[in-house]
Amino acid sequence: MISEIRISEVVGGGYDEFWSCKKRYRVLKGGKGSKKSATTALNLIYRLIKYPESNLLVVRAVMNTHRDSTFAQLKWAQERLQVAHLFKNTVSPLEMTYLPTGQKIIFRGFDDVLKLASTTVEKGYLNFVWVEEAFEIDRLEDFEKLDLSVPRGSLPKGLFKQTTITFNPWSEKHWLKARFFDRPGRDTAVFSTNYLINEFLDDTDRAIFEKLKTQHPRRYAVAGLGEWGIAEGLVFENWEVGRPDLSKGEWEAFFGLDYGYTTDPTAFIAFKVNRVESIIYVFDEIYARRMLNCHIAEAITAKGYAKERIRADAAEPKSNDDLRRLGLTRLCPSVKGPDSVINGIMNISEYRIIVDPVCKNTLAELGSYCWDKNRPNVPEDKNNHLMDALRYGFYDVKRSVAKAEVRNYSKPLKGGWSI
Repeated sequence: MISEIRISEVVGGGYDEFWSCKKRYRVLKGGKGSKKSATTALNLIYRLIKYPESNLLVVRAVMNTHRDSTFAQLKWAQERLQVAHLFKNTVSPLEMTYLPTGQKIIFRGFDDVLKLASTTVEKGYLNFVWVEEAFEIDRLEDFEKLDLSVPRGSLPKGLFKQTTITFNPWSEKHWLKARFFDRPGRDTAVFSTNYLINEFLDDTDRAIFEKLKTQHPRRYAVAGLGEWGIAEGLVFENWEVGRPDLSKGEWEAFFGLDYGYTTDPTAFIAFKVNRVESIIYVFDEIYARRMLNCHIAEAITAKGYAKERIRADAAEPKSNDDLRRLGLTRLCPSVKGPDSVINGIMNISEYRIIVDPVCKNTLAELGSYCWDKNRPNVPEDKNNHLMDALRYGFYDVKRSVAKAEVRNYSKPLKGGWSI
């Protein structure tokens, strides 16, 4: 049982106050490798057993993302605490049951608001909530709807309500900062953590962060140190996290691809454009290293974009030919020329950029893609792989605008003439 093992050896250090906190809101931002999700999972399994009348609701923006994240993390925590034999874990429905008492861990997503709001348990009280990757929740109003619904009701003596919120702080513009960190109430405890307190990382893990510190200091500040994402001299400033109403206006989809392999990642971006309102909505991405062309084709095909026009880096004609052979038949090279980078940036800057919260790498680049301090009108050649892919794809936006203008100017005038 848990009482027979040393919790400090299982959890490690750096989280004492977080572990014992009983305030209504327990909010934890942190960089990658900070063991924030692992510690939270361990703590919640521990608390479920410690409080026999408690139940846990685990929430993410999208329901189908739980299985490979929170569900897997909580299963790991059961094993780590040596209590896995006491739990029944099922994937249909996705839930966990503590067999000695029948307590439940239930998983929900903001993409099914009605099901989320009506969540109940048969035994005990639904008093614990874990909102993982809270940065993906783009509106404070959505969180408040959850907060009004769960946890609910009065509790017996000794039991308490608590919502635990964990996330990577990609942008200081997010509502999480204003709601919990700028004006924390007496019922709120906020925590910030990073990889430096993770004693379970090995030298290889730490070397990755040290390399990031040297080569990409702005991204290191966020992903490594868990600081809020902000940078002076950003190339794109008119951007935000969210999801626009795609039922209003006309939206057209565009796609861009920038190649990488070892040092640089392969970056694919999918975005929609409303030309009337001048809005770019980034809704999907692929961002990974060591992708062969066959892997790129597989990933893009799996997402359903194989038949779309994709603008790819013109500097790799062999890869472009290979991807067309592998099924991306409408892939075509980007259009480059003198000042193509700055012109592309200026064209995109005329639009308001909205990024779906699931596109974390796009958000990370937008928050760290800066102008070179030593060269006017030249962006730094880093934190720009998805930004380059965005420029490639945006060429077709400008081209379609130009075609529309030609069609409009070619309409006959009242006197019968056309120009």
